[in-house]
Amino acid sequence: MSTPNHRPAPAASTMNLRGAVDLSALKAKATAPPAPAAGAAAGAAGAGQAGPSPYIVEVSEESFPQVVQLSAQVPVIIDLYSARSPESLQVSGALEKIVTEQDGKLLLARVDVDQHPQIAQAFQAVAVPTVAAVLKGQPVPLFDRAVPEEQIRALVAELQQVAEANGVTGSLNEGGGAETAEEPPLSPLHQEAYDAIVEGDYDGAAAAYRKALAEQPADAEAKAGLAQVELMSRLKGADAEKLRTEAAENPDDVDAQLAVADLDISGGHVEDAFNRVVRLIARVFGDDREKARVRLLDLFEVVGVADPRVTKARSALARALF
Repeated sequence: MSTPNHRPAPAASTMNLRGAVDLSALKAKATAPPAPAAGAAAGAAGAGQAGPSPYIVEVSEESFPQVVQLSAQVPVIIDLYSARSPESLQVSGALEKIVTEQDGKLLLARVDVDQHPQIAQAFQAVAVPTVAAVLKGQPVPLFDRAVPEEQIRALVAELQQVAEANGVTGSLNEGGGAETAEEPPLSPLHQEAYDAIVEGDYDGAAAAYRKALAEQPADAEAKAGLAQVELMSRLKGADAEKLRTEAAENPDDVDAQLAVADLDISGGHVEDAFNRVVRLIARVFGDDREKARVRLLDLFEVVGVADPRVTKARSALARALF
């Protein structure tokens, strides 16, 4: 893995876990009940403790679902690291310090990407360090490069604000278990999509979501799921460096610009993606403009239509169109 030259992305708050396909596949492996959150979080996650703090754990594919359960109680920071990367270890050290200071208000889940590549793939990590979070089972991209401790603290503070707005205000010091309600079973078509996702069959998942929408056009979860699996399908096997070069050399090539917008969304660079497509819409016309507009609406679904960045981009889209 290499470190791309992107600025850190702000926290997102409304991505849907069931549409975040690879994370959903990991979560589907859960076989144990939600673990208690009192005292040592390492035991709760079913993983080895990574440091002196009980709120820092090493996780694997098997223990990851239990970490997701705890995200209903406290924000869970996911540190995707490699011991081969000095920058990665530097970020890990800063995160450990910050989480320890919070004394149970955060959980740091460390993932060795060399040992657990499936989790790295779930977060679409193409570099180390990559740091994300999980809130109430929802993935939240944070950053994918080495950044100074001060900037990490600012992002963590923003994450905690998002957590508070979403009712995630617990502590791992609180007595009793994590009060996490069991998710209701999926409808048959959603289950069909889910199973296809686990198998890496994005086309099959998209077909199932389309069937669900044909039956229930107002099914917001199917709409978001469809947008996200279509994004994953478009990015499957993509050469990120090649796509960015083509877009830089062909600023008015709609397909090239939309491909990079897909990359930016997948990496958590939401505003970059939205701004790219809005600028494109402002300078192209006819079928090209409509194609870009429809793709932007799909990307709104991927991020979450209630996200404030989507609201801002909708206003920019209206200005570009009219």
